[in-house]
Amino acid sequence: LESICYQSRDVVEAMAADSGVTLDVLRVDGGVTANELCMQIQADILGVPVSKPVVAETTALGAAYAAGLATGFWRSTEDLVQNWNEDKRWNPTWSEDQRRDGYAQWKKAVTRTFDWVDVG
Repeated sequence: LESICYQSRDVVEAMAADSGVTLDVLRVDGGVTANELCMQIQADILGVPVSKPVVAETTALGAAYAAGLATGFWRSTEDLVQNWNEDKRWNPTWSEDQRRDGYAQWKKAVTRTFDWVDVG
């Protein structure tokens, strides 16, 4: 579970570096959102709240929204924003020191895997 959350942090940090935009809440979806421990770890590792929608399987919902927009059922994406409702929220509980130290250990572990296998 921790590796899922640390990999997400790697992506969030890369996105922030590229865009200059910082995350104030992580909206999650999919099957892993059923794992409450994973969602709490994610909030702790990122240091921001993690928010799960009422409809956690948003891939199918997104397809329905796209079809509804294409056929004029909804006028704009603004109409869709009002359909999003939070089911549950996990708030971070770790200190900044715990977050910093945990991420440093993650990066160290990843670095140790470099050149693990000789190719060719």
